[in-house]
Amino acid sequence: DRPAGPFPLIAYSHGFFSNSAEASYLAQYLASHGYVVVAADFPLTNFQAPGGANVFDVMNQPGDVSFLIDTLLAWNTDPANPFHGRIDAQRIGIAGLSLGGMTTELAAYHPRVRDPRVKAAVSIAGPLQLFGRAFFAGSTLPFMMVAGDIDAMVPYEENARPVLERIENAWLVTIRGGSHTGFANPASAMRWMDNADSIGCFFIRGRTPQASPEISLYERIGTVEEGVLRNMEDRLCRMDPLPEAISPLLQHRITMLAVRSFFETVFNAQPGEQARYRDYLQAGLARDFPAVTVERSDPPL
Repeated sequence: DRPAGPFPLIAYSHGFFSNSAEASYLAQYLASHGYVVVAADFPLTNFQAPGGANVFDVMNQPGDVSFLIDTLLAWNTDPANPFHGRIDAQRIGIAGLSLGGMTTELAAYHPRVRDPRVKAAVSIAGPLQLFGRAFFAGSTLPFMMVAGDIDAMVPYEENARPVLERIENAWLVTIRGGSHTGFANPASAMRWMDNADSIGCFFIRGRTPQASPEISLYERIGTVEEGVLRNMEDRLCRMDPLPEAISPLLQHRITMLAVRSFFETVFNAQPGEQARYRDYLQAGLARDFPAVTVERSDPPL
């Protein structure tokens, strides 16, 4: 019963040692509510990458996101393509989990690789501690971080909590008892476990070097002048013992509602509907899910 379009476009970025099916539950949910969602396997960070996934390739991934956007917009103008006329080039958002969340942050804000066509961005448990206020100062686009407070891979206090003090026009959705792996689609099969991060840590431990003899991660990402901080402390999977986490299925449900509500506050064509989704994100989500806390930094004047 939906019109032929045009629809908002969301480009999704997967995490380290993962693939494009990682958040299929979220992509299908957004698509069912009038979004076009595109995701691809990044060449050097997916779990089947030749020679093993390489975390250092993250700086190339914003270019891959821009390529996906280019491709869909080209389809949009091709009368022979099924996506002809289906994409609204003025309503483009990006989202990603973990290293894909960091990719999203880079594509939204980095002064050299950001894509100016992006109008809203969601980082799901993405590493953010490297980025200071100066990094985000060049843009006031709407941003949301969704994070679990017992994340064993991307610690909450260092990566999610700073969002509100570093980014204008930002939302922080905190899921108490939310794990890192619990955001990924495969975690639905791990709901019988106390904490799915025990599996996630098993697969990535030892695969994410923080530096190399040739060049540091800092130098690959940016300079101090660009707002890239030299403060990385390797706390990957150091939490022991792992606390009990909420069900990944519940975590998925919260994530779906939070992400859609956020994008609707930006992309819904009706101002009244934008306001309704904003009210739900501000108060309704936490009312429906006691494990959720929603906070917001000051929007730009």
